[in-house]
Amino acid sequence: MAIDVVVPALGESISEATVLNWRKNPGDPVARNEILVELETDKVTVEVEAPEDGVLLEISAGDGDDVEVGAVIARISAADASPGKSPETAVLAVPQPAAPAAAAADSELEVATEAPVPDDSGDDPAAAATLDRPDPSGPAGDQARTEDPAPPAAAEGPAPEPSPPLPDPAQVRRSGQGDRITADDLREFLGAPDRPLSPAARRAAREHAVDPAAITPTGPGGRILKADVLAAAGDAPAPGPLPGAEPVPAPVDGGPAAPPAPVTAALEPAGEAGGPSGPEAPPLAGSPAALASADTRRVPMSRLRRRLAERLKEAQNTAAMLTTYNEVDMGPVMDLRKASGPAFEQRHGVRLGLMSFFVKASVSALRTVPEVNAEIDGTDIVYKDFYDIGVAVNTDRGLVVPVIREADRKGFADIEREIRRFSERARAGALEAHELEGGTFTVSNGGVYGSLMSAPILNPPQSGILGLHRIQDRPVARAGQVVIRPMMYLALSYDHRIVDGKGAVTFLVHLRDLLEQPAALALDT
Repeated sequence: MAIDVVVPALGESISEATVLNWRKNPGDPVARNEILVELETDKVTVEVEAPEDGVLLEISAGDGDDVEVGAVIARISAADASPGKSPETAVLAVPQPAAPAAAAADSELEVATEAPVPDDSGDDPAAAATLDRPDPSGPAGDQARTEDPAPPAAAEGPAPEPSPPLPDPAQVRRSGQGDRITADDLREFLGAPDRPLSPAARRAAREHAVDPAAITPTGPGGRILKADVLAAAGDAPAPGPLPGAEPVPAPVDGGPAAPPAPVTAALEPAGEAGGPSGPEAPPLAGSPAALASADTRRVPMSRLRRRLAERLKEAQNTAAMLTTYNEVDMGPVMDLRKASGPAFEQRHGVRLGLMSFFVKASVSALRTVPEVNAEIDGTDIVYKDFYDIGVAVNTDRGLVVPVIREADRKGFADIEREIRRFSERARAGALEAHELEGGTFTVSNGGVYGSLMSAPILNPPQSGILGLHRIQDRPVARAGQVVIRPMMYLALSYDHRIVDGKGAVTFLVHLRDLLEQPAALALDT
């Protein structure tokens, strides 16, 4: 019995995913709850496990394919599907077809009409054959006609050719680990195409007119992926002549000649003296020739990156986004970390970092300016009396924003533990969808990468995001004196439809005052 492996439910508002990486190949044995494949959504990476023990029979969605929730992406043969037979044997067992009825009748006819061998009596063989036959008019003749009728057409035509022998399943090549049969071995044995295409790759091959035989597969089990087709299409010549280079078609049946194809001047860079470009002229920037040159690489965007791009563009298109700046002297926070950090780490088992100060200060500022913690829903403003603060974490696959729930009720140690746990899980691709949903405000620290000044983009539907930057020693005036202090620029990007300039400045000033007197944070919470 074959068991379908389907795309599981991926979380609220997530309807599809992208196949990221198959851990198993067709023909490999799998154990129950063993990870088969990783799926990437626009928020998290999901691992799909084997539902039962058995053998992976086939994969129907290769790396890079988009799949919907509930779609079948593989099939497994259960270990107990065929008692006494291994799954490989069950797959390769080819039933022996019964001999055709016409062939059986022909064989019987040949035996019945075969000339008898002459004996030593010297009698005429034909007469002996006649004497041995039952009399057609007698009862025996009636019985002979009833039991052994000869088909009328069988006696006239030539004897049919014998059926070709079926291939012996024992001759299947076993190139897998542990002398196992792989998908390539089965395809070779059954005469199937040795380069299967995923559905997305097949569609791309049709669109780009690429011959599958000219594509180098990189997917599991020798499958051709969509990326392979696009790579081959980039190296392939253009499907037709360039505009302007097409010859005038000859007249058909003596009719008038077809008019020449129009020449698109924009596609032809000018050469010397404004004439057509010569063979040495470089391709236009952005033209197909330039995009297909050897100095470029075409890589499909990951689902996370596509979703991130959509949300950032949505924020710019929807919100009236504006950014206000201020600066803060980080000396008091740095002094407090230096004095209390070792004891804090010994007592709580986690370092006292900068982010916990900014999260706590942001909660206090959100209480002071509640519209920064609100959002617009149609023509209504939804104010939120809870503080779920998102902390932006950069990973190899893109930016994710896990959410610290009820940050107003957590102490510094709890916040630092949450941030460290989120960072480890984000870089391992182990974050779950619910950990990324429902934030009311976001803090993004570009200073860890050396950013001195930037304007962060809103994380819809939130109305505010705080951008942190590099701490840099700068000269500032203190009590009429110029001194060198560790300063940081702060940037608050906000939706001007709901937050006014006064509210944005009030938020940043409140935040600055708390950070320059960090002891006040303990009194404020």
